[in-house]
Amino acid sequence: MAVERIEYDIHGLVGIQLIDASPNDAAAVSRQLGPLQGPLFREPDIIVRFVRQLPTPRLRYLGLNAQGFTDDGYFILRSSKAAAKVRVAFDQIGRQCEVVCESGLRAVPLLTAILNLTALKKDCVPLHASAFVYNGIGVLLTGWAKGGKTEALLAFAAKGAEYVGDEWVLLSGDGQRMYGVPESIRLWDWHLQYLPHVRRQVKLADLFLFKAIHGLDRLQQMIPNGRPGKTFPARLLRETMPALRRQLNVKVTPQAIFGERMGRFVAKPEKVFLLMSHQDSAVEVEPCDPVVIARRMISSIQHEQLPFMEHYLAFKFAFPEKENPFIERAHELQYDLLRRALAGKESYIVSHPYPVRFGELFAAMSPFCQAAAKAVVASV
Repeated sequence: MAVERIEYDIHGLVGIQLIDASPNDAAAVSRQLGPLQGPLFREPDIIVRFVRQLPTPRLRYLGLNAQGFTDDGYFILRSSKAAAKVRVAFDQIGRQCEVVCESGLRAVPLLTAILNLTALKKDCVPLHASAFVYNGIGVLLTGWAKGGKTEALLAFAAKGAEYVGDEWVLLSGDGQRMYGVPESIRLWDWHLQYLPHVRRQVKLADLFLFKAIHGLDRLQQMIPNGRPGKTFPARLLRETMPALRRQLNVKVTPQAIFGERMGRFVAKPEKVFLLMSHQDSAVEVEPCDPVVIARRMISSIQHEQLPFMEHYLAFKFAFPEKENPFIERAHELQYDLLRRALAGKESYIVSHPYPVRFGELFAAMSPFCQAAAKAVVASV
């Protein structure tokens, strides 16, 4: 039975209201927004309405049936690689906007991106980042995708850190608050060797799958070059291994990792680390001007918003008269906010090998996570 109203209050910044969500719909949104459900005592910023059927008269396709438009609406037709039907009013984003979904989605497409842009309107910049509190110090970890943010978060989790957020963190323009959106955390199989208490919670079927994929990987590496390597089974195995390796992960809730050390998902960012991998075997930490981090991370923010912008440009193609000035200015607003938020912060660049040993990452970074870190370069 559908629930008439479910509400989320994202740190008093963004209010989201679900209307007529089925239990499966509500669960899908919960995986995206985490445990931030709570009553709204104001008008919602984002309304997500679920319907049994969403009519699309005279639908015209854009691309390979991934999106389309009718005379009065733009539709996303795929979500999490599955067929979907979702109407998004891009011209409303930045004020109260409505997303209408056919019930049964695995996830509401672009929900996080719309939330982030709405927060931008409230003087908070969305940052691709992880965050935690360690020994009473708020720590913000950022960088390009796959740069090591989650690995650093996990390394400090094993040493008693309190969780604030992962994947996306909202940073207030005055630099005094960082807000986490506690969605599930993706763990790769090699992460689990450092988190035995989490590994014990992983389904046996997933662990057997990981073992089987590693076995196939070893097998294809043993196939000699020449005629044996050109046979159909050998070529098939070699071509399918990249897709199989992408299956070597599971998603777990932050609670599964941090237990009772979840906190309120809010902290003051006092130390900022920009993480990136390098070809050397050492973990290195060096002081950095926070302006450099802002200049680099604005490009990361744009990169992470590319899927949203692809849809927005398709929307403008469909409805050229409905350009959204707020979205057009978002990059400028994000950079201004990010520079203000990071100004004067104690900041560092962390360079590390990948995969990285959690113990080495913690040993290199932890001296800089004290109340008065010494401005020296650490190398492990």
